[in-house]
Amino acid sequence: MITARITTGGDLLLVAPVRGLVSEAPAAVRAIAGHAAGAVGFGISPEELRGFDEYFVRSAADPVVPLTTAERSEVRGLVRFGEVSVPNPSFLEVLRWAATQGVVTQGLDPSEDRTATLFAENIGYLELVRRTVRERSVSRNPPTPANADEYALRWDHEVARGRGSRKFAGARDRYLVRSARAMALGRSRVAVVIDRERFENVRALLSDPGSADTDPA
Repeated sequence: MITARITTGGDLLLVAPVRGLVSEAPAAVRAIAGHAAGAVGFGISPEELRGFDEYFVRSAADPVVPLTTAERSEVRGLVRFGEVSVPNPSFLEVLRWAATQGVVTQGLDPSEDRTATLFAENIGYLELVRRTVRERSVSRNPPTPANADEYALRWDHEVARGRGSRKFAGARDRYLVRSARAMALGRSRVAVVIDRERFENVRALLSDPGSADTDPA
């Protein structure tokens, strides 16, 4: 897990655990609790956040989560570094902590409909084909770095290194940053939890006032 405290325009703690790694979850909760965040934003859509809350946080039994071939391969590669769980256990544990503390939570990514539109706007047919080929390739031969942090970065690079994929990721990150800034208004401290591979770009955007304002929501 990696974190950064950003004081440009407020006091925001950015927390980026490796997606799926169970051991990252307690550290994410400790970091946010120590920051005394009055609100926590997540790098997922509002609909997905509601689903996490309804089916995993407040439900007595977790539902079965179907995985794609690429997701199964990602999990198989990640288990070398510890226990793995889906959905992202760090997101779920932070949600549970927020529920017990009465802390406001918010999904900061675009809605599912808006995400689909952004995908279509930025990823054309050829890029979609190349992305599918890359996903199949990395599924057959997952990266084998020395630690989980590097694994997350390598996996994302292999799948999303195309120009259209980078444009889509950038548009999604800019939307998240605008949402985070809106969430922070009137609050002394907030926290944002995202997947590890998004950390560098989101931190750069949050640290630069006005950096996310050029992409209409």
